Amino acid sequence: MSTQTSTSTSSLSHVPATESVPSASPAPEVLPSFRPHSWFPVAGSMVAVAWGGNEFTPLLVMYRETSHFSQVTVNGLLAAYVLGIIPALLVGGPLSDLIGRKPTLLPAAPLSLLGSFLLSIAPHEPLIIALGRVLCGMALGLVMAVGSTWITELVSRAGGDPAAGARKASLCLTIGFLVGAGIASVLAQWGPWPTHLAYILHILLTLATAVWLTYTPETREPRHGTVKTTILELKVREMLEMLHIPAAAHKRFLRVVVPVAPWVFGCAGAAYALLPQLLATSAGQTPIAFSGLMTVITLGCGVGVQMLGRLIDTHKSARASAIAMAVITLGAFVAAFAAQTLSLPLGIAAAATMGAGYGLALVAGLSEVQRIAGEEELAGLTAVYYSISYTGFFIPMAFSALSAYIGFTKLFIIGSILAILCLINVTIAWRAHLPGAQR
Repeated sequence: MSTQTSTSTSSLSHVPATESVPSASPAPEVLPSFRPHSWFPVAGSMVAVAWGGNEFTPLLVMYRETSHFSQVTVNGLLAAYVLGIIPALLVGGPLSDLIGRKPTLLPAAPLSLLGSFLLSIAPHEPLIIALGRVLCGMALGLVMAVGSTWITELVSRAGGDPAAGARKASLCLTIGFLVGAGIASVLAQWGPWPTHLAYILHILLTLATAVWLTYTPETREPRHGTVKTTILELKVREMLEMLHIPAAAHKRFLRVVVPVAPWVFGCAGAAYALLPQLLATSAGQTPIAFSGLMTVITLGCGVGVQMLGRLIDTHKSARASAIAMAVITLGAFVAAFAAQTLSLPLGIAAAATMGAGYGLALVAGLSEVQRIAGEEELAGLTAVYYSISYTGFFIPMAFSALSAYIGFTKLFIIGSILAILCLINVTIAWRAHLPGAQR
């Protein structure tokens, strides 16, 4: 993603002094210097918050065993954080355009920390767990909407490739999801205090990255001089305008991006939430560790394939989106066989395939958003994209509720058929409505 939104430049900090300037004159204001590594603290915060958002996932098996929650309940708790993600996404991106990236992103750390605290103190109380998940979702929504744009701007200001910003941001999120889930599952399976230790570790990580974030240079100054003034002068009309993203009505966004977006986290959630629960009995004495392994495999393949994203993605067509849907279709078919046979190897293969589909779909969607959005709409359209993507997390809960009537095997087959229809749609819209000069 690429945007140029700040009027400040680093070059002013390097203006040499001259003899004509009186010694008593005040020194000129030194503006932030954008260096190649200026985006690292934002990346650290994104990793930490994503860690907190996904550490709950491999523990679903644990909550079913220790807290005796139903499959529908645990998958509902998994999806609960979407209720926090979507409003934070929709408000966070546009708000950061008004008051700046840093003041909008800083609250993410305390929200994530409080969410982990609630999860750690009430392992048998679904309502408190749900509230903790919502808070973690709010934090994740902020880092996704604001962090992605901020990283892109920091990379661009330092002279880097703006297109690399989207890839770096999605990679940070995926790494956070992966590492958080992996460590949480290991600690829950073999460590002390299985319902507490993973959350305590995340709290400490969040504190460290929150402090680090304060040293990051701003790329978007408040509209009315200061954050306080901007907020006080914010009118109802401006607040409504924050939620209006004209680029969301772009024909290519509707034809190519929207149909693919729910599959991003829909297939990922099915891979690391549904399949581990279905295969728990086949995993023997280590169902929690196996759940963590499935999560790591899914997200690990997602990370790996994102490395190839730049080779697959092109501004000339929807090639990346089409390939993503083809991979997701294959993954759903393999998952159907895994659900039928309860085979661990097939389950792992399904997780790997759907993980690759998740990674490709995420990169493809962010790249399309970057091409469609103008400079002033990038954060807002990114938020809309992620909001649609995260509706996919309701798929595991829906599958669990319908499984009593249809069965998981048939549900995965239905999913694969729907994926094929989406693939056909993307193929038909291959070069339709390409923005601007890239038409």
